[in-house]
Amino acid sequence: MELPVAYQLLRTHLQARVRLSDDDFAVFQQYLQPLTLRKRQHLLQAGEPCTHLAFVTQGCLRCYSLNAQGQEHTLQFAPEDWWVSDMYSLLTQQPSALHIDALEDAQVLLLAQADMETVYARFPVFERYFRLLMQSRFVALQERVNAALSQSAGEKYQHFLRKYPGIAQRVPQHFIASYLGITPESLSRVRRQL
Repeated sequence: MELPVAYQLLRTHLQARVRLSDDDFAVFQQYLQPLTLRKRQHLLQAGEPCTHLAFVTQGCLRCYSLNAQGQEHTLQFAPEDWWVSDMYSLLTQQPSALHIDALEDAQVLLLAQADMETVYARFPVFERYFRLLMQSRFVALQERVNAALSQSAGEKYQHFLRKYPGIAQRVPQHFIASYLGITPESLSRVRRQL
């Protein structure tokens, strides 16, 4: 039987990273819950505990925080083929400090935190996959902190373009400036110089 497109995308994503049998994926997909989000709709709001990992199969989501003055600080963009979540809240079950919303109409596959241990126990391949995913996230976080401390605005923007190809044409520039930690005016200058 042919898989729906969303599940095909996830299957391809997983198989590029770990060996996965048809039977393993057939059972794994039973733990996934499809969800459609409209543009600007929240997947998670600050103050709520994060209970799911979300794999984006269509559209683009954004993870951000708000400071005391109400300024947004974008932490991550999640286009198709990316996972998004508040990992701190997911793992500690503390209220989230982050918001996750859809920048475009989007579709995601949700994996509940409550099901993750069951999946790990039944299918060691998924424990390996999620360990690799967490390692990748840790490396990306370290790169991001280092870039914030040592790179120029132009270098940060060029790194952004490599990390998120095509996103610059899909999301408002002020969100990109927020991700880079610079003002929209500085981003405009950098873009003109490039």
